[in-house]
Amino acid sequence: MEKKTNGTTIPLIRLLPALAIGPATWLGSYMVASSLFIPAMLQRLDSSNKISLVAIFSTCAMILCAIANMIAGYLSDRTHSRFGARTPWIMGGATVFALGMFFASFSTNVTWLFVTWMITAVALQFIVAPMVAWIDFAEEKHQGTASSAYGGVGMAFGNNGFAVIGALFLGRLKAGFIIFGLLCFFGSLIASILVREPSNIGQETPTVKTDKQPKHFKLSDLFPGWSQGGNYYLTLLGKTFLGIGNFLISGYLLYIMEDYFHKSTHAASTSIQVINTIMFVFALVLGLIAGPLSDKFRLVKWPVALSSIFVGLGALSIILLRNEFSLILYAVLAGFGMGLWNSLDNRLNLMVLPDKNRVAFFLGVYNLANSLPQAIAPIIAAILIPISGYSAVFIGAFLFAAVGGILILFVKNVK
Repeated sequence: MEKKTNGTTIPLIRLLPALAIGPATWLGSYMVASSLFIPAMLQRLDSSNKISLVAIFSTCAMILCAIANMIAGYLSDRTHSRFGARTPWIMGGATVFALGMFFASFSTNVTWLFVTWMITAVALQFIVAPMVAWIDFAEEKHQGTASSAYGGVGMAFGNNGFAVIGALFLGRLKAGFIIFGLLCFFGSLIASILVREPSNIGQETPTVKTDKQPKHFKLSDLFPGWSQGGNYYLTLLGKTFLGIGNFLISGYLLYIMEDYFHKSTHAASTSIQVINTIMFVFALVLGLIAGPLSDKFRLVKWPVALSSIFVGLGALSIILLRNEFSLILYAVLAGFGMGLWNSLDNRLNLMVLPDKNRVAFFLGVYNLANSLPQAIAPIIAAILIPISGYSAVFIGAFLFAAVGGILILFVKNVK
């Protein structure tokens, strides 16, 4: 058995289901709300300004989430309780998230929706940052499998599986907000019960290693220089670029269906369900097999880098064909690419962490690359759509995905 930096190893029979259920429910609830319910609610409240409002909502949420995520990871690494370092924050975040979704469902104006959504998005970070650190509870030789359960199986359900169900609530937004808020809460609760994180009272609190105690806080105390953290920063940038490319399309599926393909709300809902079902199947299959295969052949970097090509090609297929088949082809290519990426990227990041004693902090910062693209992509879309239409968005999605893969190839000392 490998020696863990935190002294704890959780059996895979408990850890793997928790790593699948946890992200499936928090990510599923968040993605359905951010990519379907919020755009639909904004279209209902202020349809003439929906594109710019999505950009404002996403940008403000990103800024708040960036701060909240680092705070959540920092506090989690330093928490001592009978329930461990992660569970108290996860359940606290899940409770506030559910309440935020409940109050958002009663929005009658943009301002109320904005305030409740910002609170909800911040609360989510207190689930995300601590929960991803659960991967480190696996023995080192099984961390590829653990990462695959979290990023592959869990995120397959989160990104696509629950989106199929979420599309059914486009005409019943109040019920949708409430149901998916409860889904996040109970999913986090079940995951926490499965892990049964042991007490860490009395364990040593991790500290930032420096040659001498600094008199004043320095940014370098938290983030190491490029010579020590270069590989980590490359994976962070690669994930961000791929995320932008992916969200340029996934975040605007509803508007793409209605404004680019000129579908009715009902037809758009049906198409979104088909797309997400296909992507879910690919992501789920890869989530089950990519991690174990990665552990067996000791390959992580190359499959992660090449997966971005499939996402980019999926985006190009829409503009090149512009028919119903192009949507199916997009779902197949992007589903394969994102499924492979999500299955292994957290494992890659664990391999290049600058400081193993601050797992939650660095993995939490890394997971900002999930929310950062959801802020940047709408800004890019808000600029491109009025000028060149959705065609420019598809080209941009391809370029960002390609750059993300190239950045991963520059990671050193990892196959």
